[in-house]
Amino acid sequence: MIGVVYLGSNPKTEERLRYIPGRLVQYTRNYKDAASACSTHVRNEHFIVFYEQSEQSADINAITYLKKKNKHIYIILLTKDFTPEDRSVYQKSGINDTLDCNASITELNKKIQFISDRENMLFDDQQAKYRMLRFKIPAWKRIFDVFFALIMLILTSPIFILTAIAIRLESKGPIIFKSKRVGANYTIFNFLKFRSMYQDAEERLKDVAKEAGNQYAEMNKQPEQQPKNMASLGADMMISDDTDMMISDDEVMLVGDDFVISETDYSKEKKEEIANAFVKIENDPRVTKVGKFIRKFSIDELPQLFNILKGDMSVVGNRPLPLYEAEKLTIDTSIDRFMAPAGLTGLWQVEERGKGGMMSAEERKQLDIKYGQTYNFWLDMKILFRTFFAFVQKENV
Repeated sequence: MIGVVYLGSNPKTEERLRYIPGRLVQYTRNYKDAASACSTHVRNEHFIVFYEQSEQSADINAITYLKKKNKHIYIILLTKDFTPEDRSVYQKSGINDTLDCNASITELNKKIQFISDRENMLFDDQQAKYRMLRFKIPAWKRIFDVFFALIMLILTSPIFILTAIAIRLESKGPIIFKSKRVGANYTIFNFLKFRSMYQDAEERLKDVAKEAGNQYAEMNKQPEQQPKNMASLGADMMISDDTDMMISDDEVMLVGDDFVISETDYSKEKKEEIANAFVKIENDPRVTKVGKFIRKFSIDELPQLFNILKGDMSVVGNRPLPLYEAEKLTIDTSIDRFMAPAGLTGLWQVEERGKGGMMSAEERKQLDIKYGQTYNFWLDMKILFRTFFAFVQKENV
């Protein structure tokens, strides 16, 4: 149960908070009244406090008092001018988040909803500085993972040996390929696979992506307009002191060290980056002959059984992502993807193969989020059952 309290005297903020749907906001003018408003009357009652920034020393005293008197509160500082030094001071005093003091009704409501959806994670008995969104694997899932991994390692041991010999005979390099991946809670670990590419594969990724084409980027292209990258936008929009720029009154311009770009174009660029976070290359020339075979039958994934035994992954979950993909999925709409276990197989894998391998990055992301919000034992068994009947890929990716 989440309550909302406003501490401040800005009539514009008060007016916007009055229009938050389904929320009764308590308005206070001093920190003692706010602390009283945040007193819990029923079990598991928590509060979001929107704190209007004023004079720093007074703010620090007020925030410290609120945190001392009320354990189950989440303080959002409404601010306008905020230096890195200010941020450090306010964080140490106990604020949990910040919002622009002119945030719209929609932005305020989204922030309240985001916190409400994660109430059980954010409000616990830990100290405030240790509160963070964290996934903890259920006991039933961990027991199944260990049992399944041990049985599969015994049954597939002959395949392990034959694959290792084939890889060593075809090309130089290690038999097992290690790469840094991001799993549950944005935890980075060493992801294990049988090496299916030539040794310098990662260094050649950018060149190959340009030549062979990123499938996900191609699927997200708009034929009528090709967005420019930030560098070219910056070059095209650089202006000198004696150049006039015609812009509309309601257009916001973002100014960098070497470019000027409209906020609208910048938003489009960031949206495209997120939409194309996943990299997928068709007929990848970096793959060896043995690699193509073991990929086709998913043999290259077998070493991940050791990741499962170690606890880095689960049998069923969301696919752990390379760092360059995960860093593009850190916004509020993607975070639930990482509030679930990393998996050997998962919901989007069986769905994608059912579609002949054609699935957009956005579809993948939404299926990952869906799994993170709804996973249970029977869903895991259903995905695992479908995996056994869909492990032969229909395309060379």
